[in-house]
Amino acid sequence: MNKEVHLSAANTLETTANWRVPDWFPDLGEETLNHLRFYLDELLKYNKVINLISAKTVLHADAIHFADSILASKQVEKKANKSNILYDIGSGNGFPGLVYGLLYRDQKVALIDSDERKCEFMKHVCHGMGLTNVTIHNKKIELMPPDSISQAMCRGFAPLPRALLNLRKIVKSGGQIFHLKADEWSLEVSQIPSQLCSVWQPTLDSEYKLPIGDIKLYIVRTDRIGGI
Repeated sequence: MNKEVHLSAANTLETTANWRVPDWFPDLGEETLNHLRFYLDELLKYNKVINLISAKTVLHADAIHFADSILASKQVEKKANKSNILYDIGSGNGFPGLVYGLLYRDQKVALIDSDERKCEFMKHVCHGMGLTNVTIHNKKIELMPPDSISQAMCRGFAPLPRALLNLRKIVKSGGQIFHLKADEWSLEVSQIPSQLCSVWQPTLDSEYKLPIGDIKLYIVRTDRIGGI
């Protein structure tokens, strides 16, 4: 990361947070769990400088951000084409793209975000975890070439109607996007304009539950089926 951000972060006190991922996902193995803990530590270190996650989620970041990304990644991996790059659109703090890239090192993953400082943070974490299959791109998604994406995922990028409008020229016909959503997913689907329904076909792909509380989360898959 650049010197200014690095020095500012070094003077920021870390915030206490729970870390229960090893108990929830012992199957990940010691090396992967150590990398995830490194990610958490760096996230807390830089958070007050770059505003990576809401202060309200810091205490339970292990569930809200890490467990969510792990569980979602396991679902997306079942449908992803390993021969093509999987994009994480509007990645920002690296969730879920960095976690997916760590869990599935045989899949090329590209993280896209317009915020330069967040991209520098993601590059820092990516390097610290030794991920050679992940690349970080500091650019607006609207500036991607037409038909350049065949598969993508996004978490917090935009509500479905706006996301599909912005991505209709960028995702090629036959492509798919995995949207990580909370229980508002059905409302967002109902708000997709009729003209976009000739371009996109939304489907509730899967659902999963966080390891604490009764929070259910969902993955809505949209398939690019028609012309612009």
